[in-house]
Amino acid sequence: MNTKIVFSDIDGTFLTNDHKVTSKTEKAVKSLLNKKIPFILVSARMPEAIYPITNKIGVKIPIISYSGGLVLTENEEVLYNKTIAIDDTKNVLKAIDQSWSDITVNYYAGRKWFVRDVNDWRAKREMDITSATAENANFDELIEKNIMPNKILIMCEPPTCEEMERELSKKFPTLNVVRSSTILLEIMDKSVSKATGINVMLKHYNLKAEEAIGFGDNYNDIEMFKLVGKAIVMGNAPEPVKKFATEITLSNEDSGIYDYLAKNKIIDV
Repeated sequence: MNTKIVFSDIDGTFLTNDHKVTSKTEKAVKSLLNKKIPFILVSARMPEAIYPITNKIGVKIPIISYSGGLVLTENEEVLYNKTIAIDDTKNVLKAIDQSWSDITVNYYAGRKWFVRDVNDWRAKREMDITSATAENANFDELIEKNIMPNKILIMCEPPTCEEMERELSKKFPTLNVVRSSTILLEIMDKSVSKATGINVMLKHYNLKAEEAIGFGDNYNDIEMFKLVGKAIVMGNAPEPVKKFATEITLSNEDSGIYDYLAKNKIIDV
């Protein structure tokens, strides 16, 4: 396979567990770009939680945010923007509020992140991790103003996360409900997945899926793995996710992206 484009998840893949980019991973990205091979980050994160990472390592690259819901060029031009329908937004928020407590509901719309209480400890933790800033909002008022979400994110404990994924998936067949970690549940329009965003980007570059490599580590990476020519799963991924791998590389802590690309002579070492 002649690799012409590389996609990578962020958390648990591109970043270490303490949310850093290793020197080897940074070297891998810059080597790809020097060879004119596009490198695209594909994440459930919002743009404002991705750009601090790219800025820190000094690269300007396209991004796929909200797990495919918002796709931006390296110049931050919008290639694709898919929000949740108004009725689905109202109904899923109502179902969540009626059925679960001890959770934090996040409402992401474009380049804005809204919460009901910016002092909520989970929201504050996410702000610390991502460097993005949440704003207080009444979700009903946002809907009235036709500010619809690309994504609703639930932060909760692992058993609740698993239960919510199961129950909401059954109740809302028009939504894509998937865990991006043991404590994060992503809710988007059914048409949205990382594969959606990757297809938009492939069309932008006039490339084929079989010419692409995808790196990832979690359940919301599975659609990407099914699409790309080579699915490279991180060593730290859950066992069910590893079943979708073309190959398993080292963990995010051990610069698994660099290791695979160097070993296969896709980058200069």
